[in-house]
Amino acid sequence: MPIKRIIAGLNEFHDNYFITHRELFKQLSQGQNPEVLFITCSDSRIDPCLITQSLPGELFVIRNVGNIIPAYGTPKSGEAAGIEYAVEALGIRDIVICGHSHCGAMRGLLQIGNLSQQMPLVYDWLKQYAEPTRRIVLDNYKDYPADKLLKIAIEQNVLTQIENLETYPAVRSKLHSGKLTLHAWIYEIETGEVFAYDANIGQFKILDNRPFPVPNPLLGAYSENKV
Repeated sequence: MPIKRIIAGLNEFHDNYFITHRELFKQLSQGQNPEVLFITCSDSRIDPCLITQSLPGELFVIRNVGNIIPAYGTPKSGEAAGIEYAVEALGIRDIVICGHSHCGAMRGLLQIGNLSQQMPLVYDWLKQYAEPTRRIVLDNYKDYPADKLLKIAIEQNVLTQIENLETYPAVRSKLHSGKLTLHAWIYEIETGEVFAYDANIGQFKILDNRPFPVPNPLLGAYSENKV
């Protein structure tokens, strides 16, 4: 899409959509009040507001290559700053980590040696922050065919990022008090369907009218010990 098409789109937005939604944007100019933090990949095929049919102001979004969240304590992490702001300043109630089918980052992770010369920055990013996913997949599923291996990597990566989220003090505290819920999703580009992780069966299943929140493992362990 050439830049002229982008500029034409800006004009179309201002002259039509903005005019018919002027009151909405007037309200948004006074501040934001989203209830959901949506973390997903930078992939151009993924549009969080489109697939969730959300209006401006309804989602707080973090995007990067591979929808990866470095664990708490990682120096100079923009993702960490975004999470802290969303939870503490905005009072986010739900956090969704949404991976997607045909993820180039996960495909690259499974062949990471090929990236070191051609895309060294991508290599460093995946090697440093996605290595746990790579080890899980290659140590436990190495005999699977390539397409199945990629699907497993995409799913395991989302679950790994959920675990990383739980290392953040602000997230941990809100989970403990029941003021925050985590969700692990996979968006399938070719069907438009979204699959959510159901901890009861240990699998991703199609998301319809039920949210399938990821349970708080520490709270469960505390409750068991207390009994």
